[in-house]
Amino acid sequence: MENCTFTKDDFAVFTIEGLEPRMSAIRKQIQPKFHKLGQEFVKVLAAELNVESLPIHIAQHIRRTKNAPKDTWLAIGGNNRGYKKYPHFQLGLYETHIFIWLAFIDNPLHEEEMALQIIEDPTLLFSIPDDYVISWDHTKEQVVPIHEADLLSGLIRWQTIKKGEFLIGRQLLADDLLSLSPTETQQYILDTFLQLVPLYKQAYGTYEIKENNS
Repeated sequence: MENCTFTKDDFAVFTIEGLEPRMSAIRKQIQPKFHKLGQEFVKVLAAELNVESLPIHIAQHIRRTKNAPKDTWLAIGGNNRGYKKYPHFQLGLYETHIFIWLAFIDNPLHEEEMALQIIEDPTLLFSIPDDYVISWDHTKEQVVPIHEADLLSGLIRWQTIKKGEFLIGRQLLADDLLSLSPTETQQYILDTFLQLVPLYKQAYGTYEIKENNS
């Protein structure tokens, strides 16, 4: 893999005032790294999922007209038109940390069935290591350590409430990332994704059944 990682200057992008200046820095500094890293991660994830390839989507923030984004990300999964209607993997940055998610957000198709599958058989979820975290709302920075999360209540909320969401993964503080080599950072991200692949397969299997029967 290329000698590609995030730097202090990348995290500092989120201190730039103004929508256009910050977006210009995101496009110049961060998006090329997303593209390089995404291409490499897709090779491994596609092999694990036994598919030819996976789409890469890099957030463009095109709906923003005033407020500068407080984070930015790439998503792996979905189809060439988008990712939010599908289970997908995310890698993104805030000023203080990176996040690495398996994400179910914005009312993905068949989310009730996907949630029920995990509720009825939580074995894979319970096998996730304790250094992983949960988010129930992708628009907020707040996360809960998996060993402290009320998983059943959160999953039921995801299943039954339109605005319910479920994200599971890891975060790495900027200072900790900056102490790692590019290879170590890339391996941390990839290891996180690979740990979540079985859970992705569990959920996406239900998705595929619904699609094939529709």
